[in-house]
Amino acid sequence: MKPYLAAVLASIALAPAATAPAAVAPAQDRAPQTPTSQTAPTPPPPGAPQATAPRTPPRLVVAISIDQLSADLFAQYRDKFTGGFKRLLTGAVFPSGYQGHAATETCPGHSTILTGMRPAHTGIIANTWLDQRVGRADKLVYCAEDERVPGSNHDSYTPSDLHLKVPTLGDMMKRANPKSRVVSVAGKDRAAIMMGGHTTDQIWFWNGKELATLAGRPTPPVAQRAKDAIASLVAKPQAALDLPAFCQGQSKPIRVGEQMLGTGRFERAAGDARAFRASPAIDGAVFATAAAFVQDMKLGQGQATDLIAVGASATDYVGHAFGTQGSEMCIQMAELDQSLGAFLDKLDEWKIDYEVVLTADHGAHDMTERQIARAMPMEAHVDPTLAAKVVGPAIGQALGIAGPVLLGPESDLYIANDVPAAKRPAVIAEAVKRYRAMPQVAAVLTRAEIEATPMPRTPPETWTLAERARASYDADRSGDLLVLLKPRVSTIVAPGPGYVETHGSPWDYDRRVPILFWRAGMDGFEQPLSVETVDIVPTLAASIGLPVAGLDGRCLDLDPGLGDTCRR
Repeated sequence: MKPYLAAVLASIALAPAATAPAAVAPAQDRAPQTPTSQTAPTPPPPGAPQATAPRTPPRLVVAISIDQLSADLFAQYRDKFTGGFKRLLTGAVFPSGYQGHAATETCPGHSTILTGMRPAHTGIIANTWLDQRVGRADKLVYCAEDERVPGSNHDSYTPSDLHLKVPTLGDMMKRANPKSRVVSVAGKDRAAIMMGGHTTDQIWFWNGKELATLAGRPTPPVAQRAKDAIASLVAKPQAALDLPAFCQGQSKPIRVGEQMLGTGRFERAAGDARAFRASPAIDGAVFATAAAFVQDMKLGQGQATDLIAVGASATDYVGHAFGTQGSEMCIQMAELDQSLGAFLDKLDEWKIDYEVVLTADHGAHDMTERQIARAMPMEAHVDPTLAAKVVGPAIGQALGIAGPVLLGPESDLYIANDVPAAKRPAVIAEAVKRYRAMPQVAAVLTRAEIEATPMPRTPPETWTLAERARASYDADRSGDLLVLLKPRVSTIVAPGPGYVETHGSPWDYDRRVPILFWRAGMDGFEQPLSVETVDIVPTLAASIGLPVAGLDGRCLDLDPGLGDTCRR
């Protein structure tokens, strides 16, 4: 861990005002503990094979999301890890996890991780969608805002869990036993909210300027220490970070628009909060803050199993700003590995019996310019004439409709409310005809076509585009049309500072993510076949003896032998 990250961890988690948790015996040395009001694990039938995984519920569930950690990026660096990832690779490894839905953005992806439900059920269909019923001039709605707040818009908003339609694992745990504590800490508000849920005891996130929480919530001393330590870190200049030896081959300059990228090392001027956000430092701060709450609240030491969700967002910001290759991402992966390792080491030091799951909200692939230079000439930026603001007026002119016709931020397109009902079918038909004729478009799906598609039940890599769309379709929020671009067409029209690479497509480079489970004493294994992020909650629920039903995911048996961790 770099000294400045270690200093943050020390100043927050190890402040004199905080006391370390009391020691707890390892799981195998303790009698099984069943939290009050929670159903005891079902014993195996007489003569059934015994599980080799730990049999007692962990005292702390640690759910970690690494924003934009694609399966491809994970595979690229997995043999270079020496810290936290190296430890997790000794557990249950699912390198082909899937965010199965089409809308591979941060908010939908995070909404699946700790709910066990796809975006079609969580209601989180995108980072931002259009709602023409909203009582403000700005009709765009951010997934983690309360648009009812006077004076708000989708860029200047009050963070809220309002739009998440289902409970998270933390909500389920607290409903079963109110003594369970739930904490969520992340580099983005939407990550913290979608993983934390509706009943968090503490929820903190970086808002672009400082560590913040939901409106009306108090700031406990541990959070104030974290705020102060992070503010101090941002206020100081950052010298260029060391370039690991294995990153030497990645450090190659490339011109992207007016920028030269590919050789950066995160040198930062004092007070540059934007550069802080797109650097390994923010992950170090998030993990340090999470450790502080574990220590201060004595999570994992109470009368019921606790949960902490940690959203590490730097990989996404680094990817958007610099791409997935180059020195920048290589350094980010090395630093993330060490920050993750330092966090887990603290939990070990405090002798907490914990179970970890680590995954990602979506994948990504590299910037168009570098892809073209590396044998992918078919890579392209999206043609700006595909935008609704271009296609809509053309449809209106063709059909003799005055005023706006087609609205929408990106893939989800909406027929304007002012379009007469009698003309709406003609607008849809004309839009479908025009978009399907465009060379960069793979598919155009109407609302009726998506609604007629059953929810997929087969392995996620086999899903049709319609099934992928169905998994992130919500009748109340989705558009009247869904326009899906062909593979390797970026939705970025022209790259600029902070935005040269993106995600959000229905293709597997954006859908595939690793899923890793780890607990002390478990027998590790690797399963290369596909699973889904919605399988995480049923799996963790079985581990803690929490009955769940009606979820989109299934329990994954984490015992590689004859036992079955789903039958506890």
